[in-house]
Amino acid sequence: MKRATPESKDILNPTETIEYFGLSRRKFYSLLSENKKHSFVVLYGSRKLIIKAGFEKYLNAHPELRRCR
Repeated sequence: MKRATPESKDILNPTETIEYFGLSRRKFYSLLSENKKHSFVVLYGSRKLIIKAGFEKYLNAHPELRRCR
Protein backbone atom coordinates (compact mmCIF):
# COMPACT_ATOMS: atom_id res chain seq x y z
CA MET A 1 0.00 0.00 0.00
CA LYS A 2 1.39 3.39 -1.01
CA ARG A 3 1.66 6.29 1.38
CA ALA A 4 -0.46 9.34 0.63
CA THR A 5 1.40 12.24 -0.95
CA PRO A 6 0.98 15.85 0.20
CA GLU A 7 -0.76 16.62 -3.11
CA SER A 8 -3.57 14.21 -2.26
CA LYS A 9 -3.98 15.17 1.42
CA ASP A 10 -6.23 17.86 2.88
CA ILE A 11 -4.38 18.07 6.20
CA LEU A 12 -0.58 18.20 6.42
CA ASN A 13 1.93 18.03 9.24
CA PRO A 14 4.39 20.97 9.54
CA THR A 15 7.25 19.19 7.75
CA GLU A 16 5.04 18.24 4.79
CA THR A 17 3.73 21.82 4.64
CA ILE A 18 7.24 23.28 4.48
CA GLU A 19 8.31 20.91 1.71
CA TYR A 20 5.06 21.12 -0.30
CA PHE A 21 4.87 24.94 -0.35
CA GLY A 22 8.64 25.65 -0.41
CA LEU A 23 8.62 27.64 2.81
CA SER A 24 11.32 29.01 5.07
CA ARG A 25 11.48 26.56 7.97
CA ARG A 26 12.43 29.28 10.48
CA LYS A 27 9.62 31.64 9.46
CA PHE A 28 7.02 28.87 9.38
CA TYR A 29 7.85 27.51 12.84
CA SER A 30 7.91 31.09 14.13
CA LEU A 31 4.38 31.53 12.72
CA LEU A 32 3.20 28.34 14.44
CA SER A 33 4.69 29.36 17.79
CA GLU A 34 2.87 32.72 17.86
CA ASN A 35 0.08 32.98 20.39
CA LYS A 36 -2.37 33.99 17.65
CA LYS A 37 -5.06 31.57 16.65
CA HIS A 38 -4.77 30.83 12.93
CA SER A 39 -7.75 29.33 11.15
CA PHE A 40 -5.56 26.88 9.21
CA VAL A 41 -4.05 25.23 12.33
CA VAL A 42 -5.85 22.39 14.09
CA LEU A 43 -4.68 20.51 17.16
CA TYR A 44 -4.70 16.73 17.40
CA GLY A 45 -3.64 16.11 20.95
CA SER A 46 -0.46 18.15 21.22
CA ARG A 47 0.30 17.95 17.47
CA LYS A 48 -0.32 20.92 15.20
CA LEU A 49 -1.72 20.03 11.79
CA ILE A 50 -2.24 22.36 8.84
CA ILE A 51 -5.41 22.56 6.74
CA LYS A 52 -4.02 22.85 3.22
CA ALA A 53 -6.84 24.92 1.65
CA GLY A 54 -6.85 27.42 4.52
CA PHE A 55 -3.08 27.74 4.49
CA GLU A 56 -3.06 28.36 0.72
CA LYS A 57 -5.35 31.38 1.29
CA TYR A 58 -3.08 32.62 4.10
CA LEU A 59 0.02 32.15 1.96
CA ASN A 60 -1.49 34.15 -0.91
CA ALA A 61 -1.90 37.07 1.51
CA HIS A 62 1.55 36.55 3.14
CA PRO A 63 4.06 35.48 0.45
CA GLU A 64 7.04 36.44 2.66
CA LEU A 65 6.97 32.94 4.17
CA ARG A 66 8.30 31.43 0.95
CA ARG A 67 12.03 30.83 0.57
CA CYS A 68 13.98 33.36 -1.45
CA ARG A 69 15.44 31.67 -4.52
